[in-house]
Order: sequence, then structure tokens, then C-alpha cells
Amino acid sequence: MTSAEQIFDLTIEPDQAGDLKLVRSLALHRAGLPENSAARVRIVRRSVDARARMPRFLLRVAVGGEEEARRSFEPRALGPKRVVVVGAGPAGYFAALTLLEAGITPVVLEQGRDVRSRLKDIKKIYSESLIHPHSNYCFGEGGAGTYSDGKLFTRSKKRGDVNRILDLFVAHGASEDILVDAHPHLGSNALPRLVRALRESILGVGGNVRFGARVSDLLLSGGTARGVVLEDGEKIPADAVILATGHSARDVYALLHRKGISLEAKPFALGVRIEHPQELVDRMFYHHSPRHPALPPASYRIACQTGERGVFSFCMCPGGFVVPAATAPGELVLNGMSLASRKAPFANAGLVAEVRPLDVTEKDPLALLRFQSQVEQAVFAAGDGRTQCAPAQSARDFAQGRLTDSPGRTSYLPGVYAASLHELLPAFVVRALRQALRVFGQRHRGFDSAEAMMLAVESRTSAPVRIPRDPVSLMHPEAAGLFPCGEGAGHAGGIISAAMDGVAVAQGVSRYVGA
Repeated sequence: MTSAEQIFDLTIEPDQAGDLKLVRSLALHRAGLPENSAARVRIVRRSVDARARMPRFLLRVAVGGEEEARRSFEPRALGPKRVVVVGAGPAGYFAALTLLEAGITPVVLEQGRDVRSRLKDIKKIYSESLIHPHSNYCFGEGGAGTYSDGKLFTRSKKRGDVNRILDLFVAHGASEDILVDAHPHLGSNALPRLVRALRESILGVGGNVRFGARVSDLLLSGGTARGVVLEDGEKIPADAVILATGHSARDVYALLHRKGISLEAKPFALGVRIEHPQELVDRMFYHHSPRHPALPPASYRIACQTGERGVFSFCMCPGGFVVPAATAPGELVLNGMSLASRKAPFANAGLVAEVRPLDVTEKDPLALLRFQSQVEQAVFAAGDGRTQCAPAQSARDFAQGRLTDSPGRTSYLPGVYAASLHELLPAFVVRALRQALRVFGQRHRGFDSAEAMMLAVESRTSAPVRIPRDPVSLMHPEAAGLFPCGEGAGHAGGIISAAMDGVAVAQGVSRYVGA
């Protein structure tokens, strides 16, 4: 907001949502200006107020002020410094962009494939039940968020400049709607194009991006990171190393542990994907059906405390699909995604309970990672032992401890089979989910009904390991020049917070190498 701007909040009926002339007229009236005023009017924020009998749009508008130039990518001439960035997700790519703006050459190493080739590997999960260990829903260019809903909302605004990240997304092809929507998203069909554009910006000014480049070792000298070694034996020297490997890069945790670089067990969350007909979600959270065509599909973010354990929704995908997100053969992992339109007939979300170090008997830094893996393998083994077919149970039957005779229709394309999730999942998770379902069912009629299908297992909510770093330098306290970054390091969660962390870490690298 500029000093000359006035800010007002407006309430708009759904029928009026697309009437920009009306919005302008109302804003000018609130500002005490005539209808023919030449004052600039812009929408700053747009959200839905679902508290009324008929949901309405809430608009925050700015009147007056000058047009502000949107910030874009501004690289500098490259100097002699070179930094390895391990991982081509939002943390890695935004770290690379920031390094280029400091005149530092990034070498981005991604174990998976480019975003277009990656889609071919994802399709094989459905057609052949084939999990490519380096190219799947979690691994590959763009990271785990690329083939998801593409949520661009974060509460971690103290981590950095959210608007800077959104501006760069728009500069690379994202809709300007993300600048004003309270809960912006891109959709899995829009994100690949955006990811390619980010890569082209990096390559276009001298950065390096390599696919199929799996890091197998670190080059350490005198306790300082000097580069990495690839699986084929190639050594890549560098002035610093950024680890932006994502929450499922278990091989990186094992590598650091093997080299004696300290790690910490980090709490995460585990549970199910719960799926409802979108019409039912609209009814629960808009309190109105059918939904007005101008309104987006209803979404939700819910949480409650069950004893000393929290249960909450995660990665809610209105008008979306449940997808198979395993990263290795012999495990079953679920996630959610939606297209930009969000027009699919189902809505799904993770419904997960906290998992803490005290929940497992082992106390080493990788204990929760092993627990996570064991649950995923057990759920896979409970099926046919061959495909990604998922166990399913209605929320009502789960709460009552009985098998669902015939699971209802779901969006999960590999298919489902009837199973007793209350016997497959850890007992403490089952207890917490049952208590939470009662609470959520009382708050939102139908949430815990027979129409709600629960599919297992949702386990990749966040990294179960944290790679520690100094709060000022952002380096690992035991390895100079090694910069843990993003979700995989346990310092971010989601596309925007990961991107902001990538920017912050790259700035720390710039200070370290003296660029």
C-alpha cells in the first residue's frame, strides 16, 4: 500500500462477483469520491465469507496511489563463485534464482527427471503399478508440490517476503489472481508450465540444471563442505552446498547420518486421506446447496486436540483426486491433487494425528523415519502385494470398528478394497482419529458419515527428520558451507514457505562466499 492509498473492505454478493464496475463504484463511494473520479481502484485481497446463510465475497480494495512496478527476476553478471543446489523443488529453484541475482552460479542437481518426462513416470504408476524410485509424485523437477493442488498460501510470513515469491510466479506465467486471493492455488495442470519457465530463467543467464544427477556423497575437507559426489562417481566441487532435497529424500538423511553429521528426529503427522462428495463439503462449510456458480468449491482447514495429541486436516483439495505418492516399491503412500478448475466431484484432505519421538521406542535421529516407512510398508503388504490399490473404510465404520462391506466410489484411480483401517494403522493414531471424527462430525454434519471414505495411508505430511542449522548463518553447525534448506531439512512446509526458505538460504550463502 502506498501512502496515498485508502483501504476499504467491501462485501459482494455472488451474483455481483464479476461486476468490476460495481466494485469500482462502491470503492469510490466509500472513499468519498465521485463516480467519474480518475482515482485508481484495485482489489488487494479476495476471500469468501461462509458464515452467512448465503456465502459472500469479501473484498479489500485500495483507492488512489500510483501504479507500482511488480518485482521481477534481476540477475547480475556471474562471478567466479559456484554453489551446488541439491534438489529442483521450490526451495532449490528459488535458491538458484536468488544466487543468480547475487552473481553466483548455481549448479542444480535433481535425482529425478524434468517435469514433462516425470509425468510419463507418474502415468506408469497407474498403468503398470510401477514406482520409479527417482521420478514419481515426490521426486523430480518441481518437487512434491508440482503434481498437487499447488497451494500458494502460507502462515509463515515472518520467514520472508511472500509478495516477492508471488511476483516471481506471476512473472513466470502464473495467474495474477494469486496476488489477491486469500488462499491462492495453481493446480497440477498449471504448475508444470510454471516450473519449466523457472528452469528457463535459470538456464538463460548461466545457471546449470542437471537431471538424473543423484548425489551419493559430500566432499568434506576440514569440516567444510566443498562439493558433492554423484552416483556415477563424478565429483562436483563448489564453494558451498545447499541441501533442498524435499521431505522424502531418505537417502540424504542416511548419507548425513553415515558421515556423522548430526540430525534430529522431528515430529510429523500420519493418518488417512478422507474423501467426501464435493456437494457434501459445500453443504457442510457453505451451509448452502447447491453452490452458487460464482463461488469456488468449498474447502476447509480443521483441527482439534484429542487428549495430548492434535489431529488436523492437511493439504485439502476441493474438487480433487487422491493420488499414489509412494517413492519406492513395496510401500503405499497417498496424497491429494486438484486441477486449476477444481471441478472434480470429490474433495479430499489428509486427516492426520501428531507423531512424536516419544511414540517410538528407538531414540536415534532416524527412528521416526523408520516408523513412517514401516507403516507404509505394512499398509502395502495388507493389499495384493503388487498394485497401489488402497485400503478403504467409511468414516462411520472406522469409528465403530467394523468393515465396510462395499467401499463407495472414490477418486483414487488405482482402486480401493475394503479393509479395517483401525487394525492397519498404529493404535494411538486410530484412537486420536476416532476422537477427532466425533468432534468434527458434531461441528460439521456429515463429516463422519457413511459418505466419507477414508483411504490409507497419508504419511508424508512433513519430514520426520530435521537437519539442524545455525539461526544466523543458516549453515549446519558442524559443517561450514553446508546449508540445509526447505521441507526436507525440516525448516519449511509447502510451496511458498519452501521458496522463501530457498531465498533466505541463498542470501546466507551469498554472505558466506563473499559475493
